[in-house]
Amino acid sequence: MDLLGHGTAPRPTDAAAYAEVEDLVHRALPPGPLDAVGFSAGAGILLHLVVDHPGRFERLALLGLGDNAFAGTDQRPLIEAMEGKTSPEDVRGELFRRLAQTAGNDPEALLAFLGRPVRTLTDADLAVVTCPVLVVLGDRDFIGGADRLVAALPDATFVSLPGVDHFATPGNFGAIDAVIRFLEGG
Repeated sequence: MDLLGHGTAPRPTDAAAYAEVEDLVHRALPPGPLDAVGFSAGAGILLHLVVDHPGRFERLALLGLGDNAFAGTDQRPLIEAMEGKTSPEDVRGELFRRLAQTAGNDPEALLAFLGRPVRTLTDADLAVVTCPVLVVLGDRDFIGGADRLVAALPDATFVSLPGVDHFATPGNFGAIDAVIRFLEGG
């Protein structure tokens, strides 16, 4: 499923429209418990859902999410990139903007999504997660590490992808292989 503001989903341009994005995703999911895989913002939304709805998931794979799940990621650099306010030397910002544009996304909708309110999670919140969780993160991902996230989850496995940045994670064969093995129970 595409998140609100992404892909084929509706693309509102008001940040307030994204305030209930977790509830929208939860209502759109098939009956559970089920397995789920999310990348980046999608992984963050799944993490909120597993906290809010214990027992809803059998297995959860989170790609491109780490310790930023607690304090969030400073969205200003990404917002400035989407607004075209970065220089060509800002490789991450330029890559983010170009990937968003070439994927057919609406820049105004993505700006609204990035500006939505996000609830901060705590270690105590994650202690209620009962399903196995796979955390996959490239060692060149701009979000940093995942030590705290993995330690806070009662049943977590971590896979580091050598030489992989944030944007390359979902298409990386190491990530794909790790997710398939995890979902198969291996």
